[in-house]
Amino acid sequence: MEVIKVEGGHPIGGEVTVEGAKNSALKLMAATILAPGTTTLANVPNISDVHVMGKVLKYLGAHIEVENEHTLKVDTSSVDKWETPYHLVAQMRASTAVLGPLLGRFGKAIVAMPGGCNIGARKIDMHILGLEALGVRFEVDHGNIHATTPNGLTGGMVTLDFASVGATENLMMAAVRARGVTTIDNAAREPEIVDLANLLNEMGAKVRGAGSPVIEIEGVDELRPLETHAVVGDRIEAGTFIAMAGICGQPVTVKGFEPAHLGLVLKKYELMGLDVERGAHKVTVARSRPIRSTDIQTLPFPGFPTDMQAQTMCLLALGDDSCIVTENVFENRFMFASELQRMGAEIRIEGHHAIVHGVRGFSGAEVKSPDLRGGASLVMAGLVADGVTTVSDIHHIDRGYEGFVPKLKALGAHVERLEVPDAEEM
Repeated sequence: MEVIKVEGGHPIGGEVTVEGAKNSALKLMAATILAPGTTTLANVPNISDVHVMGKVLKYLGAHIEVENEHTLKVDTSSVDKWETPYHLVAQMRASTAVLGPLLGRFGKAIVAMPGGCNIGARKIDMHILGLEALGVRFEVDHGNIHATTPNGLTGGMVTLDFASVGATENLMMAAVRARGVTTIDNAAREPEIVDLANLLNEMGAKVRGAGSPVIEIEGVDELRPLETHAVVGDRIEAGTFIAMAGICGQPVTVKGFEPAHLGLVLKKYELMGLDVERGAHKVTVARSRPIRSTDIQTLPFPGFPTDMQAQTMCLLALGDDSCIVTENVFENRFMFASELQRMGAEIRIEGHHAIVHGVRGFSGAEVKSPDLRGGASLVMAGLVADGVTTVSDIHHIDRGYEGFVPKLKALGAHVERLEVPDAEEM
């Protein structure tokens, strides 16, 4: 078992460059199914979730060549299966993103039900309801979703109950090969949706309105593979390092992403007393005054991202007063709070609200990473804690952060990744 050990109280500062966005790279990899041939994806993060998506594509018959650490050549010309196995879907819920591309290419798909998740149910109902409007028929059998298109994919009007990123992406990837025009109302507006639309359009699709609440897709007969497409920079990895700079205080410059993709986060952080200097594809953050307690609530983009909630709660736990953090996206996203309480935070959970009372400081402790962002946030707390913090279950962190410990070390943090005996083996 590996852990991350952090010795608090050491200043961090300097520059860090973020990788390509996890939440974009996974969907772009799935989209290559739609264009038989070799598509090259650049700026792909070298993280465990990308490795799992690679296994899904290989299982379907694709060939993947790693040209360098961050460039993948994905050849989908020999894809001849349309079924994803449970053992892969269970490792990463985003692997259900192949549903839309498989329907677009083969008119059928069998995808294992994703089941539950640490941070929420992530129900696939909206995907199914939306695709039914395009002529897809579904049956659930032995834990698998069987999708067929008896009369082919046909464009239609889809109104989503919630601006779901996953449902919007699956609908886009199916609709590009449907007859006629598909309109997605109340579509997700995240930058990763725009990145996917750009890739599809470069392949020959006709997608309009990505980044707005209404996306219109005119179906085409075929899509062609791409010579190269670079994944958009990871705004959440950038936000994590920005939050770390805010809690530690010394200037940190975060490069490789678009500051506009963190628009509301940066505005809230300025309200909290952080000094934010925006530049071209970078942000410099520092703090010279106490953290001001500020209410936040998570919402789909352009609202405050749920993926930045834990990092922000960590900041607010050292605030000068009390505030409320409201989670509107995932129902179980407060599991991180109980671990932060072990380090001295004062947080009370009431439904989907967390009442945060600022404390003077954190104490180092042994804590468990409950999920991807919560794990990174516990390491963040350890940077300013009194003594040593040991974070276990760090496989969650590996899902979304490449070279997390080396990047922190380069900023001056006293942090190391260690292998320790598993408690069951002792």
